[in-house]
Amino acid sequence: MADSTSLEGRVALVTGASRGIGAASATALAARGAHVILTGRDVRALEAVEDAIHEAGGTATIAPLDLAEQDGIARLAAAVAGRWDKLDILVIAAAYLPTLTPVTQIEPKQFAQAVTTNLLATQALIAAFDPLLKRSDGARVVGLTSSVGADARPFWAAYGSTKAAFESLLDSYAEEVRKLGDIRVAIVDPGATRTAMRAKAYPGEDPATVKEPAVVGRRIADLVGEDFPTRHRERVVNPA
Repeated sequence: MADSTSLEGRVALVTGASRGIGAASATALAARGAHVILTGRDVRALEAVEDAIHEAGGTATIAPLDLAEQDGIARLAAAVAGRWDKLDILVIAAAYLPTLTPVTQIEPKQFAQAVTTNLLATQALIAAFDPLLKRSDGARVVGLTSSVGADARPFWAAYGSTKAAFESLLDSYAEEVRKLGDIRVAIVDPGATRTAMRAKAYPGEDPATVKEPAVVGRRIADLVGEDFPTRHRERVVNPA
């Protein structure tokens, strides 16, 4: 990946690609020349992102997927392996935010969904796509996190605890593959960004006061073209 401006010939998989940061990341990767596999539950939204990528001259394939569906990730990996012989970029952007509430009042069903989407699905994605990532000559794995994963905050435990475990999982994987090839793992905290999840958490906030997802998407597209040390961490700030 010597050329940081072009991702021509690269294959990328982006989870949560139907909207927000996932869609912005997919769009930015496609703009650099990567073929992007778009995953998410909302087929129409995925099709809209795919259409926008094609209209801009890029290429993409939609792969509707519920990360919580049993064996869904394994089937996706098999389908990808049947069409491509490698995976160069994996962006894990999908996440579920439970209702903000005290630890004592966490709703079990919502918490289980957060654990499944934010943590169990991440392990399943890494396990399923590890063979394809190892066939790349410079694979990049980027996981989107939140500051509440590292710094506990009142009422955020149901989400923050899953992100803390998410980060630990990615860090461990980075260490395990450190000497086995050219896989690099990065954890990116997008910071305050204009997304549906942000609006759910901060309903009174003026969306115009926080950056657009495209800012984060462009940074991720830049990052996967860089030869950064594995276990890289950064927070995306609004450009001056």
